[in-house]
Amino acid sequence: MPIEKTEKIWMNGEFVNWDDATVHVLTHTLHYGNGTFEGIRAYETDRGPAVFQLRPHIERLFQSAKILFIDIPWTVDDLVKGVLDTVRINKVSSCYIRPLVYLGYGEIGLNPLACKVEVSISCWPWGAYLGDEGIENGVKVMISSWQRHGPNAMPPAAKGVGHYINSQMAKVQAIKAGYEEAILLSPQGYVSECTGENLFIVRDGAIITPPTSAGALEGITQKTVRKIAEDLGIPYSQGNILRSDLYIAEEAFLSGTAAEIVPIRSVDDREIGDPGPITKAIQEIYFDVVRGKRPEYESWNEYVNP
Repeated sequence: MPIEKTEKIWMNGEFVNWDDATVHVLTHTLHYGNGTFEGIRAYETDRGPAVFQLRPHIERLFQSAKILFIDIPWTVDDLVKGVLDTVRINKVSSCYIRPLVYLGYGEIGLNPLACKVEVSISCWPWGAYLGDEGIENGVKVMISSWQRHGPNAMPPAAKGVGHYINSQMAKVQAIKAGYEEAILLSPQGYVSECTGENLFIVRDGAIITPPTSAGALEGITQKTVRKIAEDLGIPYSQGNILRSDLYIAEEAFLSGTAAEIVPIRSVDDREIGDPGPITKAIQEIYFDVVRGKRPEYESWNEYVNP
């Protein structure tokens, strides 16, 4: 989706003009792909812009960096404030937010340890990742022929920049084949996740989602779904899912900060159908929460102008 330009980007503690937020062509991450990022959303509410689950996203950013041997020269509190300041200075009522940790210019070669660590925070208005139609009526997905990387090849617990080549290969395959999204399987043949979202199925009235041992990223929105399901009295568990389990699911949906909550309409041309009652219930509460309309979940929102 095209990026809609805003005014300022936070770079290493200072705001620079959008067009001046540049890096050298020999920036280390550009060559070797070692870096980490987060995707966060701010939503328009009656109290002004509210960033959803901000601190958990920034904490995961630091966890990813630790796994990848990247020492971020800022604290969690610094970057939480940086996100809020970035949304505030750009005067956007709702937006997508991209904190990025990357290895900068000055070193080359496969040893990243001496590289300078740089941090940027950008934000811009962005609509539904899989489209409003996808959120309303569901998307068609396929099982990709590309596998999710194994935990001893690339650490799937880290939201690493270079890791997403794996997702891009699956996404392009799906788009070219006429689908909106792809599902990756683990090296052991279990369902892992979509190209940028966690996945859920409903069987016998219960929600099941793949475990991290199947290569799924531990999602912030995934945890949100779990809490909402528990509060609604819907059984929720993590467990290995086979391809065939997808085909006969009563309902299926995916979640992610970019995608939000999206029903899965079909898998490999096996119809699951219209969004079911559990998916709709999760969606309804989720969108109420992010827009500040559920006081019982108020702690999940961090307001830009408190």
